[in-house]
Amino acid sequence: MSKIITGIVSSDKADKTIVVTVLTTKVHPLYRKSYKVSTKYMAHDEKNEARIGDKVSIKESKPISAKKRFILDSIVVKAELSSQDLEILKNEDVKTEEAK
Repeated sequence: MSKIITGIVSSDKADKTIVVTVLTTKVHPLYRKSYKVSTKYMAHDEKNEARIGDKVSIKESKPISAKKRFILDSIVVKAELSSQDLEILKNEDVKTEEAK
């Protein structure tokens, strides 16, 4: 049975690839204090559906490349962008078009 992991997309810049950050808590064996550990997984996104901030589940698969061992299973929750974020993205698009 393949492993299924849930995390948040931290990068979608590469074509058909997303980076998913998974946060877990661990307990120190001696001091019994809990602390957070983050792990990043690269996953294959065939349709480029996932965006930064989306909560996704990824499924273990055969190796796709040197670092990709997971496939996007489903998007659990889409990220909601605020109006300020949308304006910033539009301004960046305009600047890149002017540079061309």
